[in-house]
Amino acid sequence: MERVCLDCGEKLLGRSDKKFCSDQCRNNYNNRLNRDSNNYVRNVHSQLRRNRKILSDIIEEGHNRIHRDALIAQGYSFTFFTHLVETIDGMKWSYCFEYGFRDARDGYLDLTFNTRYMEPWDDEESSDKITEEKN
Repeated sequence: MERVCLDCGEKLLGRSDKKFCSDQCRNNYNNRLNRDSNNYVRNVHSQLRRNRKILSDIIEEGHNRIHRDALIAQGYSFTFFTHLVETIDGMKWSYCFEYGFRDARDGYLDLTFNTRYMEPWDDEESSDKITEEKN
């Protein structure tokens, strides 16, 4: 039985367990197999970057409040965010990396910038901070 490359179909010479004639064919084959899942991740990451850029530009211009429709007009998608934070007093903030917003009223959003989530997490230290915040 003649062995052929899984990507291009060329006759294989050499080892009996060889599947590809070259590194390029091996890469092509694996990239084609992973294309759908990679495209999904690429699209989600692209939208997250776009959302972050929109919030970043608005906050850097000195604004700390914006109408929801103004964000949508700039291409912001409320479906994609990185995390949610609920404060002790019950305010719920949606974050796209370090930039966050929360519903204010009449369709407006309060904006914030917070790099605290980027600090190293220490379970003992964090439980102390939570206890201090509650007191």
